[in-house]
Amino acid sequence: MTKVLSLFGGWPGHFPQEISAWADALYAELGYNVDRSSDIFTLDRDLTGYDLIVIGWNNALTTEDLTDAQEDRLLEAVEAGTGLAAWHGASAAFRASLRYRFLLGGDFVEHPAGEAFPEPYTVQMTGSGHPVADGVDDFSVASEQYYMHVNPNNTVLATTTFSGEHLPWIEGHTSPVAWVRNWGEGRVFYHSIGHTPADLDEPSVRKLTRQGLEWAKRE
Repeated sequence: MTKVLSLFGGWPGHFPQEISAWADALYAELGYNVDRSSDIFTLDRDLTGYDLIVIGWNNALTTEDLTDAQEDRLLEAVEAGTGLAAWHGASAAFRASLRYRFLLGGDFVEHPAGEAFPEPYTVQMTGSGHPVADGVDDFSVASEQYYMHVNPNNTVLATTTFSGEHLPWIEGHTSPVAWVRNWGEGRVFYHSIGHTPADLDEPSVRKLTRQGLEWAKRE
């Protein structure tokens, strides 16, 4: 049975408790054995026994960090084959931890329509040949539209294009929405949707997330 660490907490504006409860339904469907924790010091433990770590942590300040020991435990686990999966606010978590950012593969930098604004936008699927994107067609959501800075070596599975309504100079600019990457023997999956549980419950988002969890877990 797949053993999972679900780490959630931090800034309440991203509803970490509620979104963790939403994810519990996916874990149950997939038959995962889940340890749930809202204690950041869980990352000080040996994490190599987990098949998948799901980061549902959210920060409010760019100065928030992981300790060197926490970075070491997380990165050594993924390098040894533990998968990492995350969405939305995880790309704004631990902003002062450069090694976490390197592992995840990207950073949230702005939502041009504003914080918590349900901006209607289209997600264009670009990775149709990848198992995480299998059967997921282009879809629309109304949520925070993240502008991301990302590792150029990610495998991007989905993008969004900005209208320029809020910042005219980014009209036509695209930003990744979902990507995968490898770290040693481990696999990493992230997508930027999920300000509220309702955002994640959109059928295409739910399918993408479910398939991302299955792909990222230890083989």
